[in-house]
Amino acid sequence: MAEITREPIAVERLLAATMRSDCGAIALFIGTTRDHHEGRKVETLSYEAYEPMALAALEAIERAAAGRFEIATCRIVHRLGEVPITEASVMVAVAAAHRAPAFEACRWAMDELKRTVPIWKKEHYTGGGEGWVEGTPLG
Repeated sequence: MAEITREPIAVERLLAATMRSDCGAIALFIGTTRDHHEGRKVETLSYEAYEPMALAALEAIERAAAGRFEIATCRIVHRLGEVPITEASVMVAVAAAHRAPAFEACRWAMDELKRTVPIWKKEHYTGGGEGWVEGTPLG
C-alpha cells in the first residue's frame, strides 16, 4: 500500500512491510536530497502534491509493477514538505523470488513515479532563491 508522508521515511518499517518468506530478494531505491543541482548549491528541497491523485497514482504503479514483473510486492513511500540535505524523499521497495525481477521492477516503478505522479519538487538555493525542478526525460 503506497504512502505519502510529511515525516522522515522509516526504511526499517518499509522493509518490514515488504519482506515475505517466499522471496529471496528485496530491491530498495532511496532517493535523497543532494546539495547541488546544475551548478547551484541547494540547501533543501520541498515537495508539493495533489495528495489524493498522487496517492492513487502511486498505488496504481504498485499494482502495475506486480502485474508486469515476476514480483510478490511493490511498496512506495513519498515524502512531502521540506526535505533537508541527505534525507530521503522517496523509497521504492520490491520483493521477488529472485534479484533480477526485483531490480527491474524497482527501477521501472521509480521511473514511472517520476514520469506520471503529480508531485512537484522545488529547490531552495544557498544565498536565496528557489526554483521548480522540471522533469528529465529518461534516455
